[in-house]
Amino acid sequence: MTQPSDTAQITPARKAAILAEALPYIKRFFDKTIVIKYGGNAMTDPHLKDCFARDVVLLKLVGLNPVVVHGGGPQIENLLSRVGKKGEFVQGMRVTDAETMEVVEMVLGGQVNKEIVNLINQHGGKAVGLTGKDASFIRAKKLLMQKKDAPAGDLIDVGQVGEITKIDPSLIAFLDQGDFIPVIAPIGVGEEGETYNINADVVAGKLAEILKAEKLVLLTNTPGVLDKAGNLLTGLTPRQIDDLVEDGTLSGGMLPKIGSALDAARNGVKSVHIIDGRVEHCLLLEILTDHGVGTMIKSK
Repeated sequence: MTQPSDTAQITPARKAAILAEALPYIKRFFDKTIVIKYGGNAMTDPHLKDCFARDVVLLKLVGLNPVVVHGGGPQIENLLSRVGKKGEFVQGMRVTDAETMEVVEMVLGGQVNKEIVNLINQHGGKAVGLTGKDASFIRAKKLLMQKKDAPAGDLIDVGQVGEITKIDPSLIAFLDQGDFIPVIAPIGVGEEGETYNINADVVAGKLAEILKAEKLVLLTNTPGVLDKAGNLLTGLTPRQIDDLVEDGTLSGGMLPKIGSALDAARNGVKSVHIIDGRVEHCLLLEILTDHGVGTMIKSK
């Protein structure tokens, strides 16, 4: 679904018009924080990875403050299969025993995080890789999940999966002041130093709330939020999203994403965007042009 990247056929006048179109958005979002959840095909396709890094650097250079939170599901699955383990999910959350946690931390905090940092830096950014264990800035406790259609208190233990208890924004603020781009792996730390795997969408949403972000942008492998007929829905309100969950239109792996999007929209983030990460330069299209590439959830 990637679009042609060759701009040779675009006239100079059209290129100038495209740049001019971005000006009001740059003025509106100057010095505003944009939290970006990076995942899906955009993390695995080499060309899309390059487009993403360039988009993030450009946003920083024109005065926005991008903060990247990344997943790494395919990379985790790959390493798990190599060690003879099969991934298991409950209500969109990865079941994480001690051995799986070691793999998750190795992949997210090491391989994937450093690759993203390196790619952004290659394009002229100043990215710094972090996990929530750095300065203990993401505190977490064990997450116990409620069983579906079961009495309250009938809980499921999914292992070392964490629920965020506190985020300290001072480390991110310090990095922003130095024009660094934070790249965050969704790993939290408990009161006794325990390591927790936290859903990346949840971390991005909570971080957007704490940082009082202008926008939360979630990259996906779909055009956005779709109705039962597969049509893209745009400009949704939290109430409309609730209805889509209730009637079963939204389910499975989309639930943590929608949950974090709704929480962010209800807790001060001005707009939440669920966009198609398979589209070249999707961040620039969504943030700096008149043409969106996904679903926007408005705070009201």
